[in-house]
Amino acid sequence: MNLQILLSIAEPGLNHFLIVSALLFSLGVMAVLSKRNVIMVLMGVELILNSANINLIAFSRFTALSLEGQMMGLFVVILAAAEAAVALAIVLNIYNRFNTINLDKISTMKG
Repeated sequence: MNLQILLSIAEPGLNHFLIVSALLFSLGVMAVLSKRNVIMVLMGVELILNSANINLIAFSRFTALSLEGQMMGLFVVILAAAEAAVALAIVLNIYNRFNTINLDKISTMKG
């Protein structure tokens, strides 16, 4: 009987996933709002997308959505990969033009 109680406590529930997702989202928003380095801002955006992914998969697992959450999670991963590729190209272009990736020093798009 005690083993069943321990196993039920050790199994993560929906609340655990939501707490982890909220922490990731908070860290991502904090990184986007406080960092001045373009790469760190992009990493914050990736954290926000990962928190959305955790929510989609968790709700799909613990509700009657069957595979819709997993499919949306896959879509978010594809979207994040495309976003990272485009954003990295923009960062390289900004660095070539302004010789910095610090957002405070890039005040105009006319070099």
